[in-house]
Amino acid sequence: MINDLNQALSGVIAYFTNSKLLFALIVGMSITFFLVAAFNIINSVMNPVRRQMRDLSLVGDSTGRKRSTDILDNSVLSMQRFLLPKSEKEIYRTRKRLETAGLRRVSDMVYFYLAKITFSLVCGIIALVLSSRNPDMGAAEMLFSVCLGFAIGMIIPSYILDKKIKSRKMRIINGFPDMLDLLVACSEAGLGLNSSIQRVSKEIHLAHRDLAWELKKVNSEMLAGIDQIEALKGLSQRTEIEEISGFVAMLCQSVRFGTGIAETLRIYADEFRDKRMQRAEEAAQKVGTKLLFPLVLCMFPSFFIVAVGPAAVSMMKAFGN
Repeated sequence: MINDLNQALSGVIAYFTNSKLLFALIVGMSITFFLVAAFNIINSVMNPVRRQMRDLSLVGDSTGRKRSTDILDNSVLSMQRFLLPKSEKEIYRTRKRLETAGLRRVSDMVYFYLAKITFSLVCGIIALVLSSRNPDMGAAEMLFSVCLGFAIGMIIPSYILDKKIKSRKMRIINGFPDMLDLLVACSEAGLGLNSSIQRVSKEIHLAHRDLAWELKKVNSEMLAGIDQIEALKGLSQRTEIEEISGFVAMLCQSVRFGTGIAETLRIYADEFRDKRMQRAEEAAQKVGTKLLFPLVLCMFPSFFIVAVGPAAVSMMKAFGN
């Protein structure tokens, strides 16, 4: 019986060795393991619980990271007179966009213009190398391609900044209903507006960091002596979100007339929660339409090749005979 098993095993090994099935099996298993590993890595990076735990673990190491960041910032700030534009209007517009994206350090503007120069040089050099390898391209066409590369390199940092602004606005909008619920609870517990904003900013720091920073900014301005209405209007101007502008207008009206804000905040929180649910339902309804293009372009051709290919080959052989 053992000899029969050895013969059967030898036959299986010989079959796999002499055919392409073993190679296909190895390739398939390698691709599967790679996809599983990539999924686990992405899940560990994007998981909010892991991200919060990582942030908590990095709190104690903030001194060393801050020191290295300060050294790099000082070296970059020494080049600001060569990198920043001369127009005050352009500097103000860029600073406002950076603040809306959450980049509030003085060195962030220098980094932004340094990135524009770096990307433009890299894209221009790539365009020059590619155009020089084409013998049919003339001097005018080569100059046009290099200028186009410089223009694309200048646009890339602005495009990335616009995406960052949009992402930050969406994070603030998604976290706003939770902030309103906590603000309602604090108001009904008897806390004032300043104390409520300060307590809510501490509670939502890990879950909604951008919104927590904006609330801390409002509370710091109020403690510094700035009028409550002006501090709230500053929140609306920094975020540039329509829903927050309505919320700030409602709070300013309550502060001006001295009315209670608990019931108004409750109604506003319910409205924001409904809007967030509607956005989630809208995104879910769009999934089918977004899946149409990958299915048509990627999966259906492979399916037709596997399903119809053998029949088509047999029909071609039959008609050929």
